[in-house]
Amino acid sequence: MKSDRLLSVLLLLQTRGRVPAAELATRLEVSVRTIYRDVESLSAAGVPVYAERGRHGGIALLPGFRTDVTGLTTDEARALFVLAAEGAHHALGLDDALGSALRKVMAALPAPHRPAAELTSRRILVDAGRWRSGPRPAVDLDTLHTAVFADRRLRLRYRHSGETEPRTYTVDPYGLVSKAGTWYLVADRRRRAQLFRADRVAAATVLDTPVRRRAGVELADAWEALRQQVETRPAGLRVTARVLRTRLDLFVRIMAAALVEPPEDTGGTWVTVELVVQELRAVRQLLQFATSLEVLEPPEARVELARAAAAVGALYDEARPDEWTEPYEGARPDEGTGPYKESRATDARPTEASVPSHPVDPGPAPAP
Repeated sequence: MKSDRLLSVLLLLQTRGRVPAAELATRLEVSVRTIYRDVESLSAAGVPVYAERGRHGGIALLPGFRTDVTGLTTDEARALFVLAAEGAHHALGLDDALGSALRKVMAALPAPHRPAAELTSRRILVDAGRWRSGPRPAVDLDTLHTAVFADRRLRLRYRHSGETEPRTYTVDPYGLVSKAGTWYLVADRRRRAQLFRADRVAAATVLDTPVRRRAGVELADAWEALRQQVETRPAGLRVTARVLRTRLDLFVRIMAAALVEPPEDTGGTWVTVELVVQELRAVRQLLQFATSLEVLEPPEARVELARAAAAVGALYDEARPDEWTEPYEGARPDEGTGPYKESRATDARPTEASVPSHPVDPGPAPAP
């Protein structure tokens, strides 16, 4: 609607100062000619707005002019009170500031919109934390936050996953991102964007050197490129397995990142799934599902799981009773079905030849 667009132009000019007509047209998805007509309409309504032509020209309000109108619709007012990232405000030390800001917004809202906004804050709660995520290490964002807003370079002592000793890097920060409750620093290192988990930063020092970001690259651009790198699954070993239907939901939650496509629940006892692991030893993570899952293909994946299971069995062999008094919770893969029925043995104890003589590497840790 034209009235909404006029208000948007007014608020943009009030917050940004002089703005080129072409930029206003792009942001509001209209033509430059429409923007100039809107400026004429604002001027006719008594708003002191003017346009300057030329290379450094643009549209601006007379200095000192302010308007208290918010122009918020009912849905816009409600949206402000749905706090989808409450944990983020706490981590940045902005809880009090957020509460104060919302009180000011509530006072500035038109009276008809206040009940809806207040009811939303009481009826909608968004918790960004994951279930049973366990205790999280303390994260000190103060230094990272300072470098980001001061546009200064950072020297990091950073520990990578799977390493015990931190490394030293000098980086050019774009900003901070909170992803599912985990904070990341997005920064250039040697002119290439990288992700640094904040909870793995052993030490951080803000340097006096100004940041050296690549021209035209914003935080959102760098984050999108890095996000795609993480989520795009490279070629690996394709594994076919079957999962007990009663454990399918749990399996999907844990292994979602490795699934080729969502499994189709046909209503039978077992559901066939296809997943990709980065290397053969990574199939060992499937042992956490015990007898609720059976790998069918490829044969080398079955052999790898058998070796790992034999090693675990040997570790606890002395604790094994002569006869099991209670069945293991879950179902055992039914005998006589599947392409490898001749290779299955019931209650087969591992022999010395089947147990590796060296400690078993559990495989790579899952990506953050």
